[in-house]
Amino acid sequence: MAIEGRSEAALGRRIRLGMGLLATIGATSPFVGLFGTVWGIMNSFIGISKAQTTNLAVVAPGIAEALLATAIGLFAAIPALIAYNKLQGDVARAQARMESFADEFSSILSRQIDQHLPGDKAA
Repeated sequence: MAIEGRSEAALGRRIRLGMGLLATIGATSPFVGLFGTVWGIMNSFIGISKAQTTNLAVVAPGIAEALLATAIGLFAAIPALIAYNKLQGDVARAQARMESFADEFSSILSRQIDQHLPGDKAA
């Protein structure tokens, strides 16, 4: 691997640092919300069995808790995934520009070196 290739790879790793956290938040938050939903529904059923009635006052707190947990999970997941996807695109574009710059710079440098080599001058 050429020097510029190693430099590009190192810079790409530094840019991507922290994106794993966004991906993890985006992937796991809906499951945390789902867990909260299940927990809230279970609490509703427990309340129903203890009260021996399906009164709205018995069911409502558990359902509200379930919906809140779902909303919080989505509230965390959606922005994290949007940010992750935007950053992923930005990183890909930045890496493409770096590769293009490195190739162009290498070509210019090579031409400069070739022009200044002794013995290559035409008479």
